[in-house]
This record gives sequence, structure tokens and C-alpha cells, in this order.
Amino acid sequence: MKSSKKKNTTDKPMIDIGISTSDREKIAEGLSRLLADSYTLYLKTHNFHWNVTGPMFQTLHLMFEAQYTELALAVDLIAERIRSLGVPAPGTYKEFSKLTSIEEPDGVPSAKKMIQQLVEGQEAVVKTARSIFPRVEKAGDEVSADLLTQRMQLHEKNAWMLRSLLEE
Repeated sequence: MKSSKKKNTTDKPMIDIGISTSDREKIAEGLSRLLADSYTLYLKTHNFHWNVTGPMFQTLHLMFEAQYTELALAVDLIAERIRSLGVPAPGTYKEFSKLTSIEEPDGVPSAKKMIQQLVEGQEAVVKTARSIFPRVEKAGDEVSADLLTQRMQLHEKNAWMLRSLLEE
């Protein structure tokens, strides 16, 4: 009895999930940028959690903690999606620094500047996620589309909440 599956000519297991190899690789490339942005934002938010001072200390300390905790879970989901697509996930500072669109802070900014930088970081993650969406939709990758939609919704909400702290 012959198998109807294509013969695998490499040592890698075949991935046959209805998304072409080329599309999987391009989607994973975009998700790698999202992972780098998310990890960089995680690190920045955690740093600000440790170092925030001033009259809004308690509020910001708790808000930053909630946000970096959520980001810690998110990076795992993003990396696992990249792996599900058959591509190695980036996982070093060196790789992340090449892929991220988020700048690291110099020194310890004031609480107000921390908030502004985190608004910018949240918005950067949304823009990165949004930039991947056309490729994901074209490939019919509903799983990645769902992940991106959830990430955009959360980061847009976080940006709004942070931005509201800057209003006078």
C-alpha cells in the first residue's frame, strides 16, 4: 500500500498545515519582529517597575507589574507560534536588538517619561503586529491572525490606559 504523502527529502519532519513553506517563513519572520518588540517592551516595563519613583509610585509600580507579567506570557505564545510554523524562534538579546523597533532607555527617566516611553512601546508593538496581518490573511493563517488580533487589542488598551495618565 503506497502512501499518498509527499516524500520528505530532508532530515526535517514534513509540515503540512495548509500554509506554504514560503508563507510560513515570511509569517515567522514577522512574528520574530513581534517577539523582539514584545520582549524589549517586557524588559523596559520591568525596568521601569523596579525604578519608578514619585507621587504616582504605587499606581505605576502595580500597573507596570501587571503589564510586564502579561508580556512574559505573551512572548512564550509568540515564540511557540513561530515554532509551530517550523521556524526557530529568536531568543537572544543580540537577535532581539536587531529585530526590535523599540529603543531602550538611557538611564532612569522620570515617571512621566517612563509612561510616555511605554505608550510609544505599546503602540510600536501594535504597528508591528498590524504590519504582519496582510501576509497572515493572504496565507489563510487564522491561528496567527487570532494571535495578532489579541495582541493588538491588548496593546491598544494598554497604550490608552498609560496615555490617560499623561492627561492633565
